[in-house]
Amino acid sequence: MADTPDDSAALLQLLGTPSTAVFLDFDGTLVDLAPTPDGVRLEAGVIEALALLAERHGGALALISGRPIAQIDAMLAPLVLPVAGVHGVERRGADGKLHVAATPDVSPVLARALALAAMHPGLLVEQKRGAVALHYRLAPELEQLCMQEMTAAVQACPGILLLHGKMVLEAKPSATDKGGAIAAFLRETPFAGRRPVFAGDDTTDEAGFAFVQQAGGQGIKVGNGPSAATLHLASPRALRAALLAASVSPFKE
Repeated sequence: MADTPDDSAALLQLLGTPSTAVFLDFDGTLVDLAPTPDGVRLEAGVIEALALLAERHGGALALISGRPIAQIDAMLAPLVLPVAGVHGVERRGADGKLHVAATPDVSPVLARALALAAMHPGLLVEQKRGAVALHYRLAPELEQLCMQEMTAAVQACPGILLLHGKMVLEAKPSATDKGGAIAAFLRETPFAGRRPVFAGDDTTDEAGFAFVQQAGGQGIKVGNGPSAATLHLASPRALRAALLAASVSPFKE
């Protein structure tokens, strides 16, 4: 397998440009993946770097995550940033206003996922607003079974889309995605009129890459694998290093 290109210098230049709007995924991007969602840890200095970058970009820095906003806030405390959670189902603007999209009923998917997890202790079900994630990182041999069960469940629920991420299957509203969340931010102060940059690592981030690049911005894929993003970083560590460096480097006018 070819080595992942390292576009850290290009990212550092983008982060050092004051007219940029910065959008970041969380899991697998800001933090390394962990066996369970609550097992991730932020490295020392990352929260401080995000705070400095947000200030230097006039507040135009937001997190775009599959996690609920409450989880992101808990991870970043005491820092409070604009956030889109559950792939855009929840979105808190820079003004603090919370926007919540209408969602289809996912209870049949939840019931099926919980029944499967009850039979296989290695599976973990995560219930979110309008979405259900089935994690099989602790039981990778069950991938095919999980795919079959979640696919069947989603097919019976109109308006629900199944995303296959890194050792996780997530049923989410088809009407919302990370590209739409970024678009909504760009219609608001202080993001409006800026060039969007979005870093992410997974299939759930592809809609964000496609949108920002269509809007004249830049997508950054973190880690290996095919992607629509035109810039690449080897790992979350490389992204964190760029954030830390940009937070203390002079801005380019």
